[in-house]
Amino acid sequence: MKRTGYLGLGSNVGDREQHLRAAVRLLREQGVKVEAVSSLYETEPVGEILDQPDFLNAAVRIGTGLEPEELLDLCKAIELEQGRMFGAPRHGPRPLDVDLLLLGDVELHGERLSLPHPELTSRRFVLAPLLELDPELALPDGTRLADALGALGEGQRAERVGAFPG
Repeated sequence: MKRTGYLGLGSNVGDREQHLRAAVRLLREQGVKVEAVSSLYETEPVGEILDQPDFLNAAVRIGTGLEPEELLDLCKAIELEQGRMFGAPRHGPRPLDVDLLLLGDVELHGERLSLPHPELTSRRFVLAPLLELDPELALPDGTRLADALGALGEGQRAERVGAFPG
């Protein structure tokens, strides 16, 4: 069964644009249909480690027949191929982060994977590029992501810096 999904891409180590381009290329090479890619956003770090370089972020709308865990495994494999070191501090610097944010109307709460992504509605660097792809996007429970973005208030700089390369 084909589903529409959304992935978040981020990089703050090395050639950030190249890492994001590679993620999109590798998704396509693995049979995932990349339907749209947002602009690039320069964003400040959030989470447990704030003293690190800014991130370059984007969102990707995909079409896939992969099951959620299979898609997660593919995302992790792509991160590894781009030099991600697992076991490093959570929210630390990394060449590539590929987060599975939404997959159709799937709601899942497991040890390895929760859908929708549990931090999706609290992060401007995720919401801004997602809403660029689909301004009417909502969670399976009907929560509008535009409303979630509006509720964030000030903070969490996410500045559009240009079109996705390639």
